[in-house]
Formats: sequence, structure tokens, C-alpha cells
Amino acid sequence: MPSAPPHGSPEPPHASPTHRYASPAAPRTSVPTDLPPEHTPTERDLPVIGREGTDDGATLALSPVAGTEADGTAAAEGGPGPLYVVGDVHGYLDELREALRTQGLIDAEDHWAAGTTRLWFLGDFTDRGPDGVGVIDLVMRLSAEAAAAGGYCKALMGNHELLIIGAKRFGDTPVNSGAGTASFQAAWLLNGGQRTDMERLEDHHLQWMSRLDAVAEEDGHLLVHSDTTAYLEYGDSIEAVNDKVTEILQRNDADECWDLFRKFTKRFAFRDDEAGPHAVHELLSRYGGRRIVHGHSPIPYLLGEVGSEDAEDDEGPDVQGPHVYADGLAIAMDGGVTMAGKLLVVQLPLAD
Repeated sequence: MPSAPPHGSPEPPHASPTHRYASPAAPRTSVPTDLPPEHTPTERDLPVIGREGTDDGATLALSPVAGTEADGTAAAEGGPGPLYVVGDVHGYLDELREALRTQGLIDAEDHWAAGTTRLWFLGDFTDRGPDGVGVIDLVMRLSAEAAAAGGYCKALMGNHELLIIGAKRFGDTPVNSGAGTASFQAAWLLNGGQRTDMERLEDHHLQWMSRLDAVAEEDGHLLVHSDTTAYLEYGDSIEAVNDKVTEILQRNDADECWDLFRKFTKRFAFRDDEAGPHAVHELLSRYGGRRIVHGHSPIPYLLGEVGSEDAEDDEGPDVQGPHVYADGLAIAMDGGVTMAGKLLVVQLPLAD
């Protein structure tokens, strides 16, 4: 097998496991299992990560964090409303609406219906799915409606936000990828960029995305997009990391933005049975919280699960909820909606 390209660099097309957009007649290749932790899977080349020598990787329930009720509401009278998180959406607007309605967070007309509830999106609104800009528009509107109701709807910076911002700002301007020249435009197209999104993307979308935080902490949960320790390179506190990321985007330097995107595409830092919990502890000790909650790496690939090789019969991976791993310290929230999995909207803390 050819060696994997450096992380963050555009990868050549490969045959892939079944995805929602894969051609039924597309040839298949064996799935690599010896990739380095910094490998960046794309829609065309997403590795299956085995679980040899580990438990069965079942999706688990989790005990409530001390200081909260079992239903996720604040223990103290008059405290904040319940906390919900949303995994990677990737342009699947209809699936997002359905998931938010199921949880009672929006009404039949897609307006905020959850009062003082706190809702966090973990990033990756665009690319691969049909309506990324529609997703952004919905989240922006819900943010205003939730604030008016006494709650809030907020979002984190994902690597695909960085990718589409870079593609819009810098186009095919060459950047130093560490393995020769690359461009945001090429990387965006390779990683599922939708031309209809680019055509509809306006300045207010870009301004909103470029101001998103990279890290947040809520009720003992450290919220990030990517399952990587790269956040540690950007500051010793949540505020410092968020300020640094915003500063980089404001400077508008193509190479500097590319380096940020490259580091945010790293993944699988928590999957190893021995090194994984240590990596989580590094982040928790630096930024606070008792558990880390992330998107980015689809749960089916953290578990080593794939759909059927027969595309006609493939019903997608069986994702029922978040995946808890790394000695119970990490909660994965990307349900694999891009591969006919599930778009996850869940309340924290997870119930027993």
C-alpha cells in the first residue's frame, strides 16, 4: 500500500467504502488499518480503524456529572437550562431539522421552541451534503431566537469551516502543505465541497464562521470539534485558544490559515487504549472539564464498523447514539450522517 500523504494535504482519489454519494459500480480497495494518528481521512479515503486488543467498543451510557440532575437540568433552582450538543451536520439540513424536532428544540416551522435550553453545535456545517449554507442559515437564526428566549444556540469551529473559509478567501492560491504546493480550493473540492454552497456563501456567513470559538466548557464537558491534542499548541486557556484562532483568521494569511486547518484535521488522538486516556487528560488538565465531547471522526470508523459491500443492500452503519471511550473520558458525536448513519442531537450528561 502506498504511504499516506502528510496530514492536511489534499489526497488523490481512491476507491472508498460505501458512502451516500458513492457510485454503486465504483471499484473497492482494501481498507488500510496501519495509518498514523495524524492521517486525515477524506470522503474518498476514510480508513476503518480496528479494535484489536480492546473491548467491543460498544456505545455506552454515562453517569451524570456531579452537580447536575439526571435529566441534565441544573441542580440549583434558577440555574441554566438543559444542555444539548449536535454532531457533524455536513449539509444534511433535512436530517438536522428532524433531529432537532425530535428533541423538542424547534417547532414544525423550524423556530426555537426550547426556552432556556443551551444548544452547542460541534462544527462542520458544510461539505459532502446538499445544503451547507442552509444549515448555517438555520443555526444563525436559531442563535438569535434562543437568545431572545433566555437560552442560547452556539457553535464551534470545525475543520470544514476553516476549509470553506479558506476556499472562499484564497481560492487556488498556492500554500505550503509540507509536501509541496496545495490550495484551499483543491482541498475543499477533494473533501466534499459543494459548488452550490460556494455560490450561495455570502460575507455575513463568512464573518459569522470566522468568529466561532474553537473550545468551550459546559457543565464539566470540554467541547471541541476534533479528536486531537493540536489545540494545546494555541494557548494555555480556553480564552487564549479562541483568541488565537480568531487572530489567525483576521490576519488573512493563506499559509497561516492552512496550517491551522491542517492541525484541526488531525484525529484519533483518543482511540488507543493506553495513549488515548492520557491524551484526553492533557486537554482536561489544561482547559478544564471532566470529559471531552467531540465530533470530526465518525463513530462507525472509531468502532471499525462499515456498511455492506453490496451498495444496493447497504442500510448504513448502525449508530444509535454517542460513543463513549478512552476510559469513559471521551464522547464521540459524529454519527456518520455522510455515510447514511445518524445525525446526533443529544442531551448532556448522558443518562444511565
